[in-house]
Amino acid sequence: MSPNGQNSIAERSIPQLEQLPRPLYARNESLPRQTGTPRHSHAWVQLTYAIQGVLHVRTAAGSFVAPPQRAIWIPAGLEHEVLSSPNTEMRSLYLYDENPENAHPDCRVLGVDALTRELIRSFCELPVEYDESGPDGRLAAVLLDRLHAAPEVRLSLPLPSDPRLKKLCSRLQRKPDDDRTLAAWGNELDVSEKTLSRLFLRDTGLTFRAWRQRLRLLGALTPLESGERVTDVALLCGYDSTSAFIAAFRQQFGATPGEFFSS
Repeated sequence: MSPNGQNSIAERSIPQLEQLPRPLYARNESLPRQTGTPRHSHAWVQLTYAIQGVLHVRTAAGSFVAPPQRAIWIPAGLEHEVLSSPNTEMRSLYLYDENPENAHPDCRVLGVDALTRELIRSFCELPVEYDESGPDGRLAAVLLDRLHAAPEVRLSLPLPSDPRLKKLCSRLQRKPDDDRTLAAWGNELDVSEKTLSRLFLRDTGLTFRAWRQRLRLLGALTPLESGERVTDVALLCGYDSTSAFIAAFRQQFGATPGEFFSS
């Protein structure tokens, strides 16, 4: 379903740049295989965006997912790893800001509207050392304005800091259709259900059921984007019926799977 290490993942190279040639720098990649990077950080903001495919960014705080028409804002200095689904057309934008306090400090998923999408496409076709004082520089400035104003969308999964919850969540990430109750998990981890429930809210801001549902639905985005049948994806996610899956999907994302990927 999602990149959980079940399939062979090719390592993707990380550009070794001491500084950016321009305040806004683009990198285009075609990735036929599922790929991943080791955990790393940059001295600049990275915006990772896929024209095709689904991108997953993982940090110590959580997991962030971007299907097409969404992008992930990764702050400067934040350690992260990037995973891509097979057959991904990826565009990375690196942003250097002399006033880093102006940049958003948190990793987040952004909505990319039609205008911003076309600006990204156009910018990625420019020479690396584009003329900052000419039309290319003005295009870059408009794109930066659009990125700073892009709305955040709810396509992230917070991860807990408590070691017991980390163990539980790691297992669910490997097997999201696991239907065990929180009480059953408590018995296995030798922790009361009440304590686990309190820790989930403290560390993630979500109940256990809400966290597991979001995990499943975010994991469904990759197979859905690749064209797998909704019924098959629903079963893989642990749903007993397609209608229940679609209802949960609509509640989480505000659209049915078909509407979500046609937006």
